[in-house]
Amino acid sequence: AAPSPRMMENAVFMSFTFYSTILILKMYVVAIITGQVRLRKKAFANPEDALRNGGLQYYREDPDVERCRRRVRGSHRNDMENIFPFLFLGAVYSLLDPSPAVARVHFFIFCVGRIIHTIAYLLQLKAPTRSVAYSVAQLPCFSMALQILLATTPYW
Repeated sequence: AAPSPRMMENAVFMSFTFYSTILILKMYVVAIITGQVRLRKKAFANPEDALRNGGLQYYREDPDVERCRRRVRGSHRNDMENIFPFLFLGAVYSLLDPSPAVARVHFFIFCVGRIIHTIAYLLQLKAPTRSVAYSVAQLPCFSMALQILLATTPYW
């Protein structure tokens, strides 16, 4: 089904859609990284993958793959814990008719914070880079949540 023309005219929702799509694409990239490391190191988690890529001798663990897998899994889990709530909050917030400029700042800060958080996680950047990126990205979420609660309090 084609998107509603009214939704496509909502500048806040379109901005939210743009930044949400960037974040989803980032999550896909993070998920692909482990597979690429497995292919490069020829260390497969499943026998059928090993057979397809050279033989059962490659059905094994590799320290580099395991390190990457832990970092990617941690980054991916953290994304799910933060991006999924953002998707809900941003969608509802878009319906409150906020200022497009203010909304865009909310979405931009969250998106950049999550990208920096992922880079810090995967490249093991020095502390407190990851923590600061996480905290900064939470600010717009708290702001949106508060505004949603204030707008919906009369309906409680």
